[in-house]
Amino acid sequence: MISQTVEYALRAAVTLAQHDPSACTAQTISEITQVPRPYLSKLLQNLTRMGLIRSKRGPTGGFVLVTPADRVAIWNVIQAVEPIQRIHECPLGVKGHNTLCPLHRRLDEAVEMVEQAFQETTLADLLNEPGSVTPLCALNPIVQITTVKPAKKNEE
Repeated sequence: MISQTVEYALRAAVTLAQHDPSACTAQTISEITQVPRPYLSKLLQNLTRMGLIRSKRGPTGGFVLVTPADRVAIWNVIQAVEPIQRIHECPLGVKGHNTLCPLHRRLDEAVEMVEQAFQETTLADLLNEPGSVTPLCALNPIVQITTVKPAKKNEE
C-alpha cells in the first residue's frame, strides 16, 4: 500500500524533524535514511514545492521543516510525493455501475481509514511515541559530519 517513494519521503521528513531546527544537507539526509541521493533530491524538490520544507543557503544550510513537526501530518508528506487515490467510481469501467459495488465500497472504506490515521499522525508523534524504537528502525545512527582540515606543511 505504501510505495518505496512514500517510504523514502517519510524517512526524509522524520530525519528533518529529528534535527529541527537545524538544517540537514541532502547528503546527510541520504546517509541517515539510506535513500539514494539522486532519488532523495527529487523527493526534497517535491516537499519544497508543496511548502513542507525549505532550503537554507550558507555554511549551515540545508533543508528544514517549514512548520513544527507537531503540526505536520504524515498525510501531508504522502500527498506531496504520491497522493492516495480514493475509489469514486468503478475501477473496471463497467457501465451501469453508478455506485460502488460492495467490493470497491469496502476497499474505499479501508482507504478512508488509512487516510484518517495518516491525517491524525504527525512527525512529532512518530518521534515521541513512548516505548517504541527510534523511527527509521535505526537504519543508520545519526551521522556526524566532521570537517577534515588539510595538514599544515612544516615550515623550515
